[in-house]
Amino acid sequence: MSEEEVMHCAGCGVELQMEEPGQLGYVPVEAFQKEPVICQRCYRIKHYNEASSMTLDQDDFLKLLGKVGQKKALVVNIVDIFDFEGSMISGLARFVGTNPILLVVNKIDLLPKTVNPNKIVNWVQRQVKEHGLRVIEIVLCSVRKNIGFDRVIEAVQRHRQGRDVYVVGATNVGKSTLINRLIADYSDLEAELTTSQYPGTTLDLVKIPLDDGRFIIDTPGIVYKHRMTEIVTKRDLAKIMPDRTLKPMVFQLNDAQTLFFGALARFDFIKGDHQSFTCYLSSAIQIHRTKLERADDLYRDHRGELLTPPRLEDLDELPPLVKHPIRVSKGRKLDVLISGLGWIKVNSESGADLAVYAPKGVKVISRESLI
Repeated sequence: MSEEEVMHCAGCGVELQMEEPGQLGYVPVEAFQKEPVICQRCYRIKHYNEASSMTLDQDDFLKLLGKVGQKKALVVNIVDIFDFEGSMISGLARFVGTNPILLVVNKIDLLPKTVNPNKIVNWVQRQVKEHGLRVIEIVLCSVRKNIGFDRVIEAVQRHRQGRDVYVVGATNVGKSTLINRLIADYSDLEAELTTSQYPGTTLDLVKIPLDDGRFIIDTPGIVYKHRMTEIVTKRDLAKIMPDRTLKPMVFQLNDAQTLFFGALARFDFIKGDHQSFTCYLSSAIQIHRTKLERADDLYRDHRGELLTPPRLEDLDELPPLVKHPIRVSKGRKLDVLISGLGWIKVNSESGADLAVYAPKGVKVISRESLI
């Protein structure tokens, strides 16, 4: 399309384009013969109850979110229990003003069935407080497995009180699936989709009309580069994101031993008494144990082959591994989280000196044990 022929979606108002499928404003050539012309995203919402994942970087997203604080709204923040810290929206409280935040913790189906849900809620409450976020309620669910979604709907109904509902979340946390379910339960899809234009961003929010004249507002997923899920190939993304209940893998290690998680990350037990470490990762990740003195050579000679994922041809896409020293005090039980990849529970009675190697920029933290 030339400048003179620029067209906008009749549903959401975004500028239409035919060159990049999957990107904002895409519309197939044949759709231009129809009236009105709407983008593929709006078409899927109207005809298939399917909201697609559009993304925005954090700066643009926070500009957009700043407008929410000036409105009366219920903010539904969806986070991923598998990567809780990595999927938290930093600074959310500053931008939504006095509007209530309903925290939906997704993917609880990944946790072992023996885990007490009340203990998970209590753990989330402590983490949320540590992040300075005040939430009106915490709801555990698995949108994909349809576990606890009735509690999400009930909580939205209870806290909405005639307000619009803004759904926010990072990429790959299940936000689109949640939006799709809310559309199915709440929305009259025969009503016209409308646009909500926010200056300073490249994205016009899609507002899905509710029966009472208010809207569910589908915000773009936020891209956080500190998560492993944002830097691996699509092929490896499917491997590192678990799709079934996590099976804890326990390793009894002496000091000066190393665990490799494919070629994506490395865990060194440098010093301490013989103790156990429990790994919570996707079953598609191969864990390889070796002596610390051999670790550098093993990585250099076998990454992308014995140590996968990623494959050899994809290694250049991955930033170099960076060392993160971690000291576990005597008697403490901590998780070491590698954002987007999983975590290692350190069951230390006598303390431990550790080092974690992860791609540059990927968040590595220690925290109170989740399980």
